[in-house]
Amino acid sequence: MEKWQQGDSSAFEEFFREHEKPVLRTAYLITGSKQQAEDVMQSVFLSAWKSRSSYDPSKGKASTWLHRIVVNQCSDALKKSGLKPSPLEDCEQVEDIQPKPEDELLARDERRSVTEAISTMPEKYRTILVLHYFNDLTYRDIAGLLKLPMGTVQWRLNQALKIARNKLHEYADVSKRGCKDEM
Repeated sequence: MEKWQQGDSSAFEEFFREHEKPVLRTAYLITGSKQQAEDVMQSVFLSAWKSRSSYDPSKGKASTWLHRIVVNQCSDALKKSGLKPSPLEDCEQVEDIQPKPEDELLARDERRSVTEAISTMPEKYRTILVLHYFNDLTYRDIAGLLKLPMGTVQWRLNQALKIARNKLHEYADVSKRGCKDEM
């Protein structure tokens, strides 16, 4: 950390390699677009390089500091484009930003249903869900990162889970009806 903060490009390259996939995954899950996620990732690391002296290890982990930059860059990108977060592209085609290995246990249809459910969420819920479940950030980390009271973070995560649950039930109902129709 100290070396890249002092401008050592090889130390920053190591920092980049360590955080590249989580940053890309987070940006993708928030924006819903592989292209926008890649653009955001570039902006994030450029911003991290330029503002490296502002990182204070006593205030938290580097990954939390970096996630704050990711969330800001995603928000800026969505505002600039005038669009809401896009529906997530097919995760099968976005190999570099697949969910964590434990998520690979989900069947393809289930994974697609989950990504579609996340796609339907407003950004404020989607962001918290992504930070908590895909990046393992605690409520406290998310509250600090988003500058929100912890109760708000918990409430929004609860709302995000309700939205996802409702969508998954809808998908399951449609799937069951489709199976009955085929018989």
